[in-house]
Amino acid sequence: MTSDTPDRILRLKTVLERTGLSRSTLYRKVEARTFPKQIKISTRCAGWRESAVKAWLHNPMFYSADEAQ
Repeated sequence: MTSDTPDRILRLKTVLERTGLSRSTLYRKVEARTFPKQIKISTRCAGWRESAVKAWLHNPMFYSADEAQ
């Protein structure tokens, strides 16, 4: 079953609030591929897909960006 609502793009502040991670920990996890990768919105702007953040929140200990693609 597909959802009619589009996937929202979350900015850094929102992601940090939802996950409880610090900024440095978040970027360390992105680098280690244990947190979803950012997507580029414009030249100097990036964010995360809300669905990807929710998937990480569902199972943060065993999340792998390699498997999420």
